[in-house]
Amino acid sequence: MRIGYPCINLTLPCRSSRTFRLSSWSERRFLETVDNNLSCLLRILEFNANHGLLFFRITSDLVPFASHPICRVRWQQFFEKEFRDIGDFIKRNSLRVSMHPDQFTLINSPDERVFQRSQKELLYHCDVIDLLDLDQTHKIQIHIGGAYGDKNASMDRFIERYKSIPLEIRKRLVVENDDRLYCLEDCLKVHERTEIPIAFDVFHHRMNNRGESLKQSMAEFTSTWSTKDGLPIVDYSGQEQDKRPGTHARSLDVNDFADFVEETKAFDFDVMLEMKDKETSALRALEVLQVRRGNMLDQES
Repeated sequence: MRIGYPCINLTLPCRSSRTFRLSSWSERRFLETVDNNLSCLLRILEFNANHGLLFFRITSDLVPFASHPICRVRWQQFFEKEFRDIGDFIKRNSLRVSMHPDQFTLINSPDERVFQRSQKELLYHCDVIDLLDLDQTHKIQIHIGGAYGDKNASMDRFIERYKSIPLEIRKRLVVENDDRLYCLEDCLKVHERTEIPIAFDVFHHRMNNRGESLKQSMAEFTSTWSTKDGLPIVDYSGQEQDKRPGTHARSLDVNDFADFVEETKAFDFDVMLEMKDKETSALRALEVLQVRRGNMLDQES
């Protein structure tokens, strides 16, 4: 099990998600911003490797406005060496990375223009991981999308659109259950018709399910992954107290996570900790695993 966290390291003084207003666009500003973001990404990955955090979600803001018509800079060629160096570091240290486009990336939108923009955004995300020269175990995670007044028709539209998008996108895409519309059972129906792997969000499942036990859910979602896709991906978080339902917790509940690890010990997967304190909770989760491994060794001896 690799433990990770998304996008931002709060310990380091840099951010790999620096951006600027569209009205301030200039080629010089764009190149300076991307150069900063790539340098910071490498620093984050170095921190992670040194601390045993082997899974990381790269921010979608790594290359600002990459899919916007204003961006005509051939950034892929300009930063080819920087991407290659980062990818080499990832491979040397057996890290895994993923990306997660924002909620406006909707391939099941009834609006063809939204779909076309979403496809461009997904191609940008593919460019990032392809420039890192990483295999298809490094994934791009999306939701099925909106229901638009007809959930079944919207699922059908997702399936048809998925089949039509380029292979370079399809080989990296995984679909995640959400907290309101599309539960794990819905994602399994989509998988049956597309073979798209499912990323299982434990927090969302607790809020939106059909009564399945955690073990049943783990067995079902892990079966959607093939060897070429790597280990299944789990997103893990909890509810922040005194906040609206669905608000991610600031910090890891160590006891809850320990119970989760024990209940899912029959399965092999990587975990993305979606806590607001980022690497702090990820390091606590790693301690839970280390304690568990130590206890197992003691029992064996």
